[in-house]
Amino acid sequence: MEPDEKKAMIRDIALQVFVISIAIVSFLWMHGIPQRLYAKLRHRPPNPRAVQAKSHFVKGAQLVSQARRSKNASVTVSLAKQALEEAEKAIALDPKDAASHFLKSMALDLQGFRSNALDALDAALSPLAAASLAADERGDALLKRAELKISLSKKRVDSVLADLNESVKLSPRNPKAWCMLGECYEGNDMGEEAKKAYKEALQLEPQSDVAQEALNRLGS
Repeated sequence: MEPDEKKAMIRDIALQVFVISIAIVSFLWMHGIPQRLYAKLRHRPPNPRAVQAKSHFVKGAQLVSQARRSKNASVTVSLAKQALEEAEKAIALDPKDAASHFLKSMALDLQGFRSNALDALDAALSPLAAASLAADERGDALLKRAELKISLSKKRVDSVLADLNESVKLSPRNPKAWCMLGECYEGNDMGEEAKKAYKEALQLEPQSDVAQEALNRLGS
């Protein structure tokens, strides 16, 4: 390949990365996926596989967004299936990208496959992908995983408590995590631990009716 052709190819790849990056930022902002994931992606040297992975991620993200907005159940499922295909393609190209695993989890959840969605979230938190997550981002991901576990079974108490306790350690300023931890403790007759968690939630979010009502209920 001639030098001029190589330069042109590099410019084309860089342009694609820029366009895709804008779409990724919008998706992360809308869906609360840790934005530092994007920062890490942005600083990777552009290469054809990375560009392809990002392209599939963006397509999948757009499909998930459309699926969430749709009021037609069959349309939602159809869009979610397409999003899942794009997420799988992105993961095949870049399995270390936690964002693509999150995307896969959301696409599966929209189809009602919560067990599989949990598996995808496990992959996002695995050592392979977890390196792309900062401490508070891992905390948020653990909170989401706890929510999925609770929705699947009330018997996963120890596992849920482990995720929530780790979540508040990594992301201590998240009132939702403290509130859920309090609910989990309360549901297992661990009143003192529940009070402590609810108090933490109330300190972070003084207007939290859930935390205040729980403390009133527990006599604190």
